[in-house]
Amino acid sequence: MKGLSICHSSTASSSLPGFIIFFITFCVHKLESARFTVIGPDHPVTAIVGEDIVLPCHLFPRMSAENMEVRWFRSEFTSVVHLYQHGKDEYGQQMPEYHERTELLKAGIMVGNVALGIVNVRPSDEGQYHCFVQDGIFNEEAVLELKVEASGSAPQISVEGYQDGGIRIVCQLAGWYPEPEVLWRDRRGQLLSPSTETKSQDGRGLFEIKSSIIITENSNQNLACSIRNAYFSLEEEPSTFYISDFFFPRMSPWPVVWSVTLVISLVFVSLTLFLLKLREWRRSLSDVVRANVTLDPDTAHPYLVLSEDRKSVSRGDTRQQLRDTPERFDTERWVLGCEGFTRGRHRWEVEVGGGRFWAVGVARESVGRKGGISCSPEGGIWAVERWLGQFRALTSPETPLPLSRAPSRIRVCLDCGRGQVTFIDAGDEAPIFTFPPGSVPGERIRPWLWVGGGSWLRLCP
Repeated sequence: MKGLSICHSSTASSSLPGFIIFFITFCVHKLESARFTVIGPDHPVTAIVGEDIVLPCHLFPRMSAENMEVRWFRSEFTSVVHLYQHGKDEYGQQMPEYHERTELLKAGIMVGNVALGIVNVRPSDEGQYHCFVQDGIFNEEAVLELKVEASGSAPQISVEGYQDGGIRIVCQLAGWYPEPEVLWRDRRGQLLSPSTETKSQDGRGLFEIKSSIIITENSNQNLACSIRNAYFSLEEEPSTFYISDFFFPRMSPWPVVWSVTLVISLVFVSLTLFLLKLREWRRSLSDVVRANVTLDPDTAHPYLVLSEDRKSVSRGDTRQQLRDTPERFDTERWVLGCEGFTRGRHRWEVEVGGGRFWAVGVARESVGRKGGISCSPEGGIWAVERWLGQFRALTSPETPLPLSRAPSRIRVCLDCGRGQVTFIDAGDEAPIFTFPPGSVPGERIRPWLWVGGGSWLRLCP
């Protein structure tokens, strides 16, 4: 036994240098393989107050970041916006102002995508962000800029009476970010200096501005008031009005004030309509995620037949022998999409084929699965349907839809932030129906389909 012990010790001693060399080689190889570059956008990312934004960031070359540390921070390393560590999100060091407002988008983390989502953007979110990634002792980071903007209320133009031998005209606006510039111009387009201007910020950090100018009888009677965007130096279409000599009589000023107020009220209405259209246009430019939706076979009624790629569904002639699970609809011929949405704006399209009985829409994830269920918002369904030759929105009571022809492809647009769902004929872009803002609750929402006899529906790629 003693000889055996000596022999074992000698073998271990001789193999020790080889083990050390192998260990060092392995570590060096590991360090070299872990080298990467962190890449962010080379231009500022712009977000709108109250909406959601994604800050892009990824590794090059593409590699998995699942077991790396991903730290998003502001000016200092400890000013943590979001921290992903040891394969999970860590919130102990997160700054309070970002609590429950950030999400590391892990759908692409296996290929090095470490983008950060921020919900309900605030003016205080504006500034620089560092995307820091560390693997072992190696780390890299990218710096990107977030700019925030908000289009507030239309300027409210009013007359505040006589002052210094003229009429005092006021331009007032609120809810803007960054601080816009209020410009007064004469008939030749020359800039005029306001007599007074006050600026303040509300509790959300949005700007309120009140600018006034004096109109006299002999000068500056043809005026324009406009707003210039602080970021892009873009000037909104001005509101122009003219004050004639009639408004400067030598009598009581009150008829003059009422007349000027009437003229400016008409200008205010026109400017309000313009800014509303502008706001809708800006909103349409915001990112809407095109969802790649598939059908969930675990929810499909036994009479429904799903394609192998889970993109199409039709009504079968016989009931399939499927396990009755809590997730499966047992009475209604319905099926849900696999994907669920709780935030952001998403859209997908459904192709309609054959038959006169079908419905397309969304449902809350907690919608009932057993027995008869109300096909309405009260039952957790927001949809449009074709029943025989009629089209209707599944409101309560149902709303007839005067469509001239049957749509062959329906676009579903879900806005989780506004709690709204819209249906559009994807063929000619004609609106079909919109459930008003606030209709859809804040819980997880999934695509929903109903297929009647002889019909089939297909989710478009």
